[in-house]
Amino acid sequence: AKEGNSGAIELGSGASTDGRGGMLLFSVGSGTSGAGGLLQVYAGRSTVHTGGAVSLASGEGTATSSGFVTIRSTNAGEIGSSGLLVFSSGSASSGNSGAFELGSGAATEGRGGVLLLSVGSGTSGA
Repeated sequence: AKEGNSGAIELGSGASTDGRGGMLLFSVGSGTSGAGGLLQVYAGRSTVHTGGAVSLASGEGTATSSGFVTIRSTNAGEIGSSGLLVFSSGSASSGNSGAFELGSGAATEGRGGVLLLSVGSGTSGA
């Protein structure tokens, strides 16, 4: 929009009062003679205020466990490397740069969460 707010798109599967919640699936096609497709999520920029935000969250479990969020690259084929995951905060020309935080939640009854970083084994190189 040249003036005012731009539009909005909302996708939803609706709630269920007696059964499972719905599902949304976004899928990008595969390629047979080139790279596979690209799925990109981008929150808009602002020239006068804070830029947009992207949030991924699992569902709350009010009676049992909450859901989970998985971000991963899949295995490589016979040759090549598996994918790359990059988590990075942006730079700043005047002011503080972004922050990167990893943590597990607190427990009121039971143990606190676990934070585990591991590196896979290799058969060549450093």
